[in-house]
Amino acid sequence: MTVEVKVEETLVAEVKVVPQEEPMKAVIENEKVVEGDDKVKEVAESESKPRAVEKSSSYKEESNFLSDLKEFERKALSELKLKLEEAILGNNIFKKEEPRKNEEKEKKVAEEEEKKEEKAEEVDEKKTEEVDEVPVAEEKEAAAQECEEEKKPEEGCEEVDKDISLWGVPLFPGKGFEGTDVVLLKFLRAREFKVNESFEMLKKTLQWRKESKIDSILDEDICADLSSAAYLNGVDREGHPVCYNIFGVFDNEELYQKTFGNEEKRGQFLRWRLQLMEKSIQKLDLRPGGPSSLLQINDLKNSPGPVKKELRIATKQAVGLLQDNYPELVAKNIFINVPFWYYALNALLSPFLTQRTKSKFVVARPAKVTETLLKYIPAQEIPSQYGGFKRENDTEFSSEDCAVSELILRAGSTGTIQIDAAEADNTLVWDLAVLGWEVNYKEEFVPTDEGSYTIIVQKRKKIGSNNEGPIRNTFRSNEPGKVVLTIENTSSKKKRVLYRYKAKKCSTF
Repeated sequence: MTVEVKVEETLVAEVKVVPQEEPMKAVIENEKVVEGDDKVKEVAESESKPRAVEKSSSYKEESNFLSDLKEFERKALSELKLKLEEAILGNNIFKKEEPRKNEEKEKKVAEEEEKKEEKAEEVDEKKTEEVDEVPVAEEKEAAAQECEEEKKPEEGCEEVDKDISLWGVPLFPGKGFEGTDVVLLKFLRAREFKVNESFEMLKKTLQWRKESKIDSILDEDICADLSSAAYLNGVDREGHPVCYNIFGVFDNEELYQKTFGNEEKRGQFLRWRLQLMEKSIQKLDLRPGGPSSLLQINDLKNSPGPVKKELRIATKQAVGLLQDNYPELVAKNIFINVPFWYYALNALLSPFLTQRTKSKFVVARPAKVTETLLKYIPAQEIPSQYGGFKRENDTEFSSEDCAVSELILRAGSTGTIQIDAAEADNTLVWDLAVLGWEVNYKEEFVPTDEGSYTIIVQKRKKIGSNNEGPIRNTFRSNEPGKVVLTIENTSSKKKRVLYRYKAKKCSTF
């Protein structure tokens, strides 16, 4: 497949389509074309030419390789590993469980009754079998010694548990597991590399997980009705799993009451949210160089807002639990479709957040949603409701095939994308999106044979700024020709046009 783009008074993108079996090539003149997400060739200077989608320059995880750490960071990591190893060998990770008073009393009563029975048996034995007194005494003494031997491990020689793990990663430094440093660095970074504070945070997390039975939470059936409230969907440009939190579902009063109606229901909601976090962690690669954190997208469209006391309380509790027990597992927290009340809520939660946590927040108003997401997520991984090309159960495109290209339209200019079907019996499929829209758009098929008629695929129509999803269309060519997509920028601002296409040879029966 060959792509040629020529810039004239009207921007024109000519795309020649050959059967899909041939490898795709991109030939670029005086512009940029994005092939996949990595290969970008630049030759010209005009901003009105196709280019790579802009990425956030600061969006990169801190390195977990020892060679990349600063001296004080390596020292803090060594000290934390030493403290952790000593605590594990000394069985000092978890709180000691004190026996209940009632159990102690019952044990004493049972021991006293047992002694009385033994004395009574001894008296009877002396009266009837004085000859066997010595053997019996020796037998009891041996039994007592055996009993004492059995009690020794329980009283003083506790068995050391070196298999303590967190998020599936062994924590005992002596095991030499490569993910141990990655996990420990998360706690160090959360506490600015203060070793004692990091160690206490780790101990509290482990104790909380034990008491809350978090290691078995994935086996629980919790809040099935909330599947649309939060879910994992795709990956970002750095390979981080993306988690979408849809607050608008709680605008439904029935679901709201079912989720937050009382303290018990709120507790179930929190447990469901923790379960989702555990599912997300399973998608991570907790080794040096791997994506070891998530990208969170929080959609506030139609959210009930802070006026709902129960939601406000539950949100505050969830934020506290996640911040205290899942440090550095979120690379960015992006809030989209942000309404005016968000700033009041942010002021309310801000005192409970660390400065490091707040530095990861990104806020986008409704008009900037797609533009913001594109900085972090490739267009083919952004769901269509947010202006990207990803659709559920898509049978036409996958995230791997077909490049996504970008064209910049100056204010008042017109751009055309020409997809050339060099052979008959091809089915052409394309996706197209304009950030902010406010354009006129039409599609037509122009046959190569001058004696044939031009076919209107899509009449010229005006698309307003409120249009959210991309355009997808298909056309089957019965003769050689080209599909021409025309975009007229009628606004006073430049527009970004994203598009991709695919050709399939029609099946013959």
